[in-house]
Amino acid sequence: MVKSNLKNRIGGLAYEVTQNLATEPPHSGKYNDFFEKGIYKCVCCNIKLFNSSTKFQSKSGWPSFSTPADKYVINYSEDNTSGTKRVEIKCNNCNSHLGHVFDDGPKPSKKRYCINSVSLKFEKK
Repeated sequence: MVKSNLKNRIGGLAYEVTQNLATEPPHSGKYNDFFEKGIYKCVCCNIKLFNSSTKFQSKSGWPSFSTPADKYVINYSEDNTSGTKRVEIKCNNCNSHLGHVFDDGPKPSKKRYCINSVSLKFEKK
């Protein structure tokens, strides 16, 4: 897909986050305090990323999930851009930046997939 078409389709902030590794401001995203049943897809390519059943309130300011919908939908890489070692996560289908994963989530995974709302598209069940 042509990048200018993508920017027009998803909007400026979503484009900056997914394509240029920006981060939406905390507590600003539409899915932060959103808990309807359904699935969360990549805003850029529409692949299923997370089920609502794995979403939890982390109080981090961003939507948080304990596990992805499938182990193959997420690409992991080391990120040292903030001065601390983090694990960046991207959509494995289109390489769009989603957020980061941390080891402070609920059991049994103990993972917190901290995702920018603008990286997601919700589909209600």
